[in-house]
Amino acid sequence: MREQTPRQAMPCQEPSVRAKNFAEVAVGYDEPTALLEAGRCLQCKKPGCREGCPVGVLIPEFIKKIADKDFLGAGEVLKEKNALPAVCGRVCPQESQCESKCVLGKKGEPVAIGRLERFAADYLLQNGTDKVQPAELTGKPVAIIGGGPAGLTCAGELAKLGHPVTIFEALHTAGGVLMYGIPQFRLPKEIVGSEIDALKELGVEIKVNAVVGKFSSVDELLAQGYQAVFIATGAGLPNFANIPGENLNGVYSANEFLTRTNLMKAYRFPEYATPIKIGKRVAVFGAGNVAMDGARTALRLGAEEVYILYRRSREEMPARHEEIEHAEEEGVQLIPLSKPLEIHGDEQGRVKSVTCLRNELGEADASGRRSPVEIPGSEFELELDTIIEAIGQGPNPLVTKSTEGLELNRRGNIVADPETLATSKPSVFAGGDIVTGAATVILAMGAGKTAANAIHAFLEK
Repeated sequence: MREQTPRQAMPCQEPSVRAKNFAEVAVGYDEPTALLEAGRCLQCKKPGCREGCPVGVLIPEFIKKIADKDFLGAGEVLKEKNALPAVCGRVCPQESQCESKCVLGKKGEPVAIGRLERFAADYLLQNGTDKVQPAELTGKPVAIIGGGPAGLTCAGELAKLGHPVTIFEALHTAGGVLMYGIPQFRLPKEIVGSEIDALKELGVEIKVNAVVGKFSSVDELLAQGYQAVFIATGAGLPNFANIPGENLNGVYSANEFLTRTNLMKAYRFPEYATPIKIGKRVAVFGAGNVAMDGARTALRLGAEEVYILYRRSREEMPARHEEIEHAEEEGVQLIPLSKPLEIHGDEQGRVKSVTCLRNELGEADASGRRSPVEIPGSEFELELDTIIEAIGQGPNPLVTKSTEGLELNRRGNIVADPETLATSKPSVFAGGDIVTGAATVILAMGAGKTAANAIHAFLEK
């Protein structure tokens, strides 16, 4: 019986090897393995997995194509609903979304939907030959501010509907967090670039080095003839612990650290003139996916000891379990229930050490996680060369502060209608992290689809 076939493991590089290179950690399924895994799918008449997907991927349908050895067809089914399937197959938290709804998961292990998505999407990228025909244009142009997951998805959906779309991207390449945030060993930039190229084939125009809020504004875009604007600028303003010593050399935000490494290729210094002085000992504040990315990147840049400092226990760490396990396999050391108090420097003004305090878990907070409680007199010190702060990000205020009539909440996020993502400013929509706060790639993509449908309805009135 199909349900008796075990879930197929994802082949990976050996930890001792991959910790010293930036090649992709997960190798991906080969055809025989993909066929075995696809054969586990029960093809439910009422597929719960589809309900768990923020972009509505036709999950049983694409898996059936794989099982029938129609790998190109599987990729094409994915592209019907998902503009970036090769990306999602790598970085989506399927375990808490589509796979959590899989019937097989009730008594055993769910179908590895994400791994099959990656297989089919990669096959399409490598073997697909048909060029996409752009839709007949409506003559109703739309401006999208931000070329990350939400902006790219919205652009692709609107282009399919025939609307001329222009993305305004502040950096010198589109992709947002897909390019500057997630490391090469988790998400190769070539994959992101290929999926962006597919959007360009649909007719999407991308203007880079275009900082809206500095050299142009939302009102100016509307005055130039754009009939709607979608703000998808993400959450690019890093949070800090606000403790003494954060101004010392050797303290990075995760945003800066990963951007230097990914987008500015610091790991290829001196070929690329953007070095990162990492030293031998590195600590990362935080335990989300970004913190794991920072810690694992530090190892690859030559650090000998890398620590994760987190105020709760290992069980409460918000990173995907897979990312935590990969980090530990590679040599990252977890120090849970610890709170940084002060960063100390040497005579040259560089990081020398950090003083921390031990915590214990108290009562659960509003999120359901047990709150950390400080243990008086439990201070300890770590000698360090570099500190990476990965404790969350907020909205970059460049666009919001330069746009009149845009309602914001107390955190500076844009307030948007949950159904249409329309803002308080006429003709302006917003979605993704700029509205919700920092979240996942797939949720931002879901917002992009919602916005595209709402903008299309607005333009057709």
